[in-house]
Amino acid sequence: MRIFYSLFLIAVLMSQAPLAISNDKDKWPNQWNWPYTDFSKYSISASEFRAGGPLKDGIPSIDLPKFKPLDQVDYRPKEPVIALEVGGTAKAYPISVLMWHEIANDTIEGVPVAVTFCPLCNSAIVYERMIDGRETTFGVSGILRNSDLVMYDRASQSWWQQFTGRAIVGTHTGKHLRRLPAKLISFAQFKRSYPDGIVLVPNNPRDYNYGQNPYVNYDKNGRMFNVFVKLPKGFSRMERVVVVGDTAWRMTSIAKAGTILHGDIRMTWESGQVSALGDKTIGRGRDIGTVVAERQDENGNWQTVNYDVTFAFVFAAFKPDGIWRG
Repeated sequence: MRIFYSLFLIAVLMSQAPLAISNDKDKWPNQWNWPYTDFSKYSISASEFRAGGPLKDGIPSIDLPKFKPLDQVDYRPKEPVIALEVGGTAKAYPISVLMWHEIANDTIEGVPVAVTFCPLCNSAIVYERMIDGRETTFGVSGILRNSDLVMYDRASQSWWQQFTGRAIVGTHTGKHLRRLPAKLISFAQFKRSYPDGIVLVPNNPRDYNYGQNPYVNYDKNGRMFNVFVKLPKGFSRMERVVVVGDTAWRMTSIAKAGTILHGDIRMTWESGQVSALGDKTIGRGRDIGTVVAERQDENGNWQTVNYDVTFAFVFAAFKPDGIWRG
């Protein structure tokens, strides 16, 4: 059954003629699957959403995450992980695991978090999973907007945009999740920076083809779902950009410079991280390197800020008035 699901997911997401279900301007995709969502409240019209193939929870979030210490795991040195540190505790969430789940609901030092990864946008973002002071968990809706994951909270069944952390359909429309600084770095870089850290492992390693990339060569030949944007001259839709606030920098420019200073922001690049969306085996792809964005605090220490490494089309779609830097 898991093999069938994997093949179905790949066929849907990589097809040149996507199987996404069309919806009229006043019809929500798979609406029958959402009896408790308040569709009278929304900030984005139904016409902007597409069913991605799997239904609600067809891609299952990780709700009871399992971790092991560094000396008990065997991930490839260059494969990417989301590194999150809260209160002195550091955890790594390998993309090779999140590729198949997209959301991990976790708690770190008492802080409830949703660690998210959208493969179609290469967007790795962490949010605090609190709404109006109440804890909730998030699931995968099976719905896309601008090719980006649409999450839903299990308390109200409202829909949330993964890239922005904003509720766009349902009871909580207009609210924003609190974002937590996290880094997309290689496993080797995590081990070096956090020798006492722990690492997410699959609850059942046989459930999915963990370590394998179901979107082979997507970062070169990927097809966007219902995204119609115009990029600035010189930018290509699938190239990676580093986004801080409303500004995007070409990742290759940061790599060439090594370090870029912009106001109080410092962005640094180092080699040693591969693309998770190229080679069939995650960890064997081409080296694209790691970018970390930081700001200096009052004591002179550099602290990670909220940033994202995503595709240029994503920034164009969600930040149409954003600033582009080559």
